[in-house]
Amino acid sequence: MSPQVVVVGGGPIGLACAIEARIDGMDVVLVEPRTGPIDKACGEGLMPGALAALHRIGVDPAGRRLDGIAYVDAASRVEHRFADRPGRGVRRTVLHQALADRAAELGAERIQAKVTAVSQRADGVALTLSDGQTVDAPWVIAADGLHSPVRRMVGLDGRGQPGTRRRFGLRKHFGVEPWTSLVEVHWSDGAEAYVTPVDDRTVGVAVLGARPLDIDEVIAGIPELADRLRGVPAVSDPRGAGPLLQRARSRSRGRVLLAGDASGYVDALTGEGMRVGFAQARAAVAAVHTGNTEQYERAWRTTTRDFRMLTSALVVAARSRYRPRIVPMAARRPELFGSIVERLSH
Repeated sequence: MSPQVVVVGGGPIGLACAIEARIDGMDVVLVEPRTGPIDKACGEGLMPGALAALHRIGVDPAGRRLDGIAYVDAASRVEHRFADRPGRGVRRTVLHQALADRAAELGAERIQAKVTAVSQRADGVALTLSDGQTVDAPWVIAADGLHSPVRRMVGLDGRGQPGTRRRFGLRKHFGVEPWTSLVEVHWSDGAEAYVTPVDDRTVGVAVLGARPLDIDEVIAGIPELADRLRGVPAVSDPRGAGPLLQRARSRSRGRVLLAGDASGYVDALTGEGMRVGFAQARAAVAAVHTGNTEQYERAWRTTTRDFRMLTSALVVAARSRYRPRIVPMAARRPELFGSIVERLSH
């Protein structure tokens, strides 16, 4: 088997890489040990830019229209509605299936296995798989998640974060008709709760914070949200993710490129991980096409600059004594809040 590129990781960004490669005319093999739609703890809100990126590659997942973002605390609320076009709330499993169907339609091959070893040479990469196969290709794109095994295997794991400062995420769905077309971000003393409409009868609630983190306790500590969900049945089990901050020394080593969460991640606080990930998928495939990894590093830094700077600053503020002032300050400066939302959503 001699594909032009192997994509490791069959989540949304890995599938987007495979789709981009096929659109570019490359033979591609996707390596992923799991079958069926892969679920993950995430906010499930596709910003307008993420939805536009999906449409460009022929993917249009079913979901619920999102018109903007609201920040809410016990005393304040500020809203911004997207200026140009809406986003969409989409169940993670629905998004995954839509991408998987598109990749299959375009002829991306798939191997159900784990990567157990990576060996590089001047003109290619050999991957040893858990089923005993060896797959050889000129290029590999690793999109295998926050805790990327390939990132570790090629020596690109960055410095870890102290345990006391680590942030995690939990998500659960509730069977209730959405009460707004906005993503509501509720700020409590120690955590943020993202409420995202994902279809006509379901909202997802994702909470972000330090351990110990209990999604029901966080909801109970936010009176407005607790009232909305009182007596509403949960329609999914809690799922967790983290630590959210992950660093990579570089976005490539030799002929292996990192994309999505594997390439480094700050936090889910600004809700634009998918938009950034889809842009990385496009840039990674473009770099493979030209054979220029420096091109990908530059594109990665450009694509993620706003995300890294604004998210890092907001996370620092969220951990500081200024946390209680975040929503009131945004409410006093709605034009500034709106400009930040617009910049991050496109």
